Amino acid sequence: MNKKLSIGLLMILFIFQGAFAVLGADNNKGINIKSKEFKAVASQFMCTCGCGQDHYACDMAGCKNTEAFKAELVDMMEKGMDKDEIREYYVKALGEEILTAPEKKGFSLAAWVLPFAAIGGAGTGIFFMIRKWVNKNAGRAEMVDDHQESDEVEEEILSSIIEEERKKYL
Repeated sequence: MNKKLSIGLLMILFIFQGAFAVLGADNNKGINIKSKEFKAVASQFMCTCGCGQDHYACDMAGCKNTEAFKAELVDMMEKGMDKDEIREYYVKALGEEILTAPEKKGFSLAAWVLPFAAIGGAGTGIFFMIRKWVNKNAGRAEMVDDHQESDEVEEEILSSIIEEERKKYL
């Protein structure tokens, strides 16, 4: 009976240990560097070590910028700041260059849209220019065909005249 009691107590202890672990995780607000929430926040900022990746994906050996930045992001998230508030804070502090994607307003929007519009306009202009050249060359080909037909007609007339003259004298 003593064995059964000790096994029961151990099982109860394990159950309570799991419950305390869950409660401890809730006190930390569940902010983990591998969580989706953290990824959404960290991936909107470019790493400043020169790797060209965002802070979430930066894997440069010895990159101290990312480690400090991630710790700062976790602190901000634990204080209750959401993704947009953190973004605003860093844009004010470091400028728009820190963002992986430009804001969808003002000059940033124009700077991203205008090159594509210019390429589209240039492509349309080239299309119509080539179309005009093709039509012009098609007209020249018709003129050449007409010219060849008129040459053939003239040749027939000349050969018939020569033939008649030859019949007269021969």
